[in-house]
Amino acid sequence: MSSNEVVKKLSKLREKRGYLLPHHGLMAISSPELLEAYDSTYTNLTLKKRYMSEYQKEIVWLVILISTGESIATHHLDRLSKCGGSKIDVNNATTLAAWADGSKRFNFVNDNWGKHLKNFNGIDLYRSGLNDITKNFKIEKWLIEISLAACHQCHRRWFWVREHIIGAYKENVDENTLAEALSLAMFPGGVPNFVDACDIWRALIKEKTVSASEPYKLWAKMSKQNGFEDKVKGL
Repeated sequence: MSSNEVVKKLSKLREKRGYLLPHHGLMAISSPELLEAYDSTYTNLTLKKRYMSEYQKEIVWLVILISTGESIATHHLDRLSKCGGSKIDVNNATTLAAWADGSKRFNFVNDNWGKHLKNFNGIDLYRSGLNDITKNFKIEKWLIEISLAACHQCHRRWFWVREHIIGAYKENVDENTLAEALSLAMFPGGVPNFVDACDIWRALIKEKTVSASEPYKLWAKMSKQNGFEDKVKGL
């Protein structure tokens, strides 16, 4: 690409998003087609309206970004402000991310010392504490559940991804909204983690732990969703 073409492409991207990040310029120079595909994916992933309101989506984003330490993503603070959010929402998202980070401690005590502690239940203790710290939050419970499911997905905390998918169903979440939340974690948390979270969700549907709608049941029942596994030959 010529210098003018690079500048024009990046200026257009800045105008569309309101900001630029370092990888945008790198892709514009080295692989313009990749930049176009990436921008299209990002646009459909988070800029276009899907199921959540802009405010709800930014709550999920903040929990994910705080948990993964994405310091450069300050544009989400601007988006939160523009859709009616406030510092209180940042405080709440920080609290949720911090609580999620400590979740393994509940697993540790439950798995290693539980037999020595009468009536100890790590899930119940985790849930009790979560209820205490969120009781004054002005956001829906289902939104807390899907935010934490997406947050745990980023860190491969599969036990808690499962728990919060179940919790989201208990709070009558719209399944498409849950799918949207998990998909937001693809970029900061990695596509492989999104794949594994989807497989956990499928398993919950197949084992009838959650009551899914017909389209999601059909997805869960479809066979051979284990990638190339059946075709791998040893080296």
